[in-house]
Order: sequence, then structure tokens, then C-alpha cells
Amino acid sequence: MSEPIVVWHEQAVTRADREKLSGHRGAVVWFTGLSGSGKSTIANAVDAKLHAAGVRTYVLDGDNFRHGIAATPQALADQYGEEFGKRFGLGFAPEDRVENMRRVSEVAKLMVDAGVIVLTAFVSPYRSERDMARRTLGGGAADKGDFFEVFVDTPLEVCEQRDPKGLYKKARAGEIKHFTGISDPYEPPLAPELTLAGGQTSVDELSREVIDALRRHGVVS
Repeated sequence: MSEPIVVWHEQAVTRADREKLSGHRGAVVWFTGLSGSGKSTIANAVDAKLHAAGVRTYVLDGDNFRHGIAATPQALADQYGEEFGKRFGLGFAPEDRVENMRRVSEVAKLMVDAGVIVLTAFVSPYRSERDMARRTLGGGAADKGDFFEVFVDTPLEVCEQRDPKGLYKKARAGEIKHFTGISDPYEPPLAPELTLAGGQTSVDELSREVIDALRRHGVVS
């Protein structure tokens, strides 16, 4: 069977047109770090500050993404049947995480094309999958690309003390498989655009660091 013919259809309204309307560039701020490091909290603080300043933003949160576009096999099976769930659902094994990040990257790319600053908050533990996202989005901020990697560098012991969802406790008890930092590795970024000292600085200050960095790189004025 031959592959279906798929051709990209150019749109009448360009990205430049949309960015002109927004008054700023589209970009992805990719927050990465351990569970409980503060990624979602910081991303939402940045979102609130930029929104108040009239900047078009949107947060793609790891947990929220798992409720729809990257739903688990069981969640899809409950709606569409077991075979559908097995084929299209994503668990937390390494290969599932790679596909999850591919989906995140492609969704973020569409939103960037719409002139939106996308704030993604995902553990994204592997350098290879973050590099894939960087390639998908045309390089990093230093290269005038659209990918801005922010490492929320919160020590494991601090994350485990916080344990807002009780996940570390379950992982230590062997109730959760493939849990990053406990049974699966986390590979910290080697050259992120920004590193935040999570656990040492207030969320307000950390969010301002992110916005200041976006200004330095010309994403927002």
C-alpha cells in the first residue's frame, strides 16, 4: 500500500502577520526539572505577569496534557475501547515519554506560529527528547530560534520533601514504575538558556528572572 500524499498548505496569514498583531515574537519557554521542582508554579507565575502586560501566552502543563492529547491507555480505553487505548495511549516508559515530547513539540510549534509565547512545564527527563524539541522549534534562543530551555534546578531532596502529589512516597514504595529521580534517570541540561535555583528563591523572583531573560533575547520588549 502506498503512502497517502500529504502536502503542506500555505496559509494566507503568515506568522509575521500574527506576531505583528501580537506585538511580540512567538516562542517556547521549555521548563524542565524533577517532579515537584516548581516548573508549573513558575510557568503560571510567568504566564500571569506576561498576560497582565498584554502578552499573548499559554501554559502547556504536563498533567493537563495527559488528560487529552497524551492520554493514558486506560483513559482512552474507557472511552474508545481497549485496542484503541493500546494503540494511541501513552504510559510513562521511556518510549512513551519520547512520543509525549514529540506531541508537545508539535503542538507548541503551531502555537508559536500563531504568535503565542508557550510556557511548557514537563519533566522531560532525557536530553535527547529536549534536543528533539529544540530542533523541531528551529534552534535555541541564542541562535535566534524559538526554543528557550529553562532548567528548574531543585535538588531531589527538596522535591521529595515537598512531594505535593504524594508521588515520591509511592515511588519509594514501588507503587509507581518509571518514576524520574527514583527508578528512572533525569539528565539535566548541559547548556540551557536559563537555570533557576529552585528551592532557594521565591517564585516571584524566579518568574522575573525568566521574563528578564526573554527581554534580553528579544522575545518581548
